[in-house]
This record gives sequence, structure tokens and C-alpha cells, in this order.
Amino acid sequence: MKLYIKNMVCGRCEVAVKVELEKMELPVISIKLGEVELSRELSEGEIKSLANTLTSLGFELLQEETSKMIEQIKNLVIDLVHYRNEKIKINLSTYLSENLRQDYSALSKLFSESEGITIEHYFIAQKIEKAKELLVYNELTLSEIAIQLNYSNVAHLSNQFKKVTGFTPTHFKKLKENTRKQIDSL
Repeated sequence: MKLYIKNMVCGRCEVAVKVELEKMELPVISIKLGEVELSRELSEGEIKSLANTLTSLGFELLQEETSKMIEQIKNLVIDLVHYRNEKIKINLSTYLSENLRQDYSALSKLFSESEGITIEHYFIAQKIEKAKELLVYNELTLSEIAIQLNYSNVAHLSNQFKKVTGFTPTHFKKLKENTRKQIDSL
């Protein structure tokens, strides 16, 4: 049985969910961002109990198919931008279509109707948030950040960064209080 969980956006989220599933003695096969696979079906009571537990931790057990698909799209984008270290070799639409086994135009329409923004804008927001993180760490040059985030050049990254944040990357880096956002609030 597969369960889809909203707001599961990092490794610590996976650990928190795993701990709760173990407490409930549920048979876990795998856990990844936004998704848990169990070796058996759950009773209505178990589902309700799990939903309540997850809600108390800031997660949400998704039961509608549309919500599940939106969360899968978000988790694939988050994983691609924040947790993969290799450069993406295919474009975003192909990546999502292949992973979700759905036509990209259908995914795009569903996402836009549900979230009020396009998948591309969500992807850009995630990339800019990752750029902010890398700027704050001050370990990479702007050129290295552009390469890591698969921008064609520094100017392209800088233009998108300014459009999203209102600041140039250099000005953002100089700010005393960096205005980073949590991934799940994007």
C-alpha cells in the first residue's frame, strides 16, 4: 500500500514519519519524500490514527488523487533541486513525465489549477531558494552556483534571482538577515 504525505520535504521529515510508523508497528517497505510504501493495506482505524499523528507533526495524509499527484510533482522538483548533486540531463517536463508516467501537459494543467502557479515557476522558486542557501554558506562562487543549478550563465541566474527576490545575488549576500524560506512554504 502506498501512502502520500504532504509537507514531507527533507530527510528529517522522513525520519520523523518512520519513527511514528514504527511506534504504530506498521510494516514499512520504503520511505521517501512524500511517499511511504507499506507491505499491507491499513484498516480505516489505522488510517485515521496515522492521519491524526501525522497532522500533529505538521504533515498531512493525502487521500484525494489530485492532492497525491500535486505532492508527487512537488517532491520530484524538490528532490531534483535540493538533493541531487548531478546535473539534470533532461528537461523538467521529460523528467516529470517519465517519473510520473503521465503526459506533461496534463500534469501542468492539474498543477496550475491546484496551486495557482505553473510547474516552471515552482521549479524556479526552488532553484532560487537553493541559490540563497548556497550564497549564505559562502562556499561557492556565483559561477559555481549557476553551474550547480544548471543555469546557462551567471547573468541568467542573476536575472531570475532578482526577479524572484527583488535583490541581486551580491546584494542578498550582503544582507544582515537573509530572507530564506522553508521549502514547504514555497
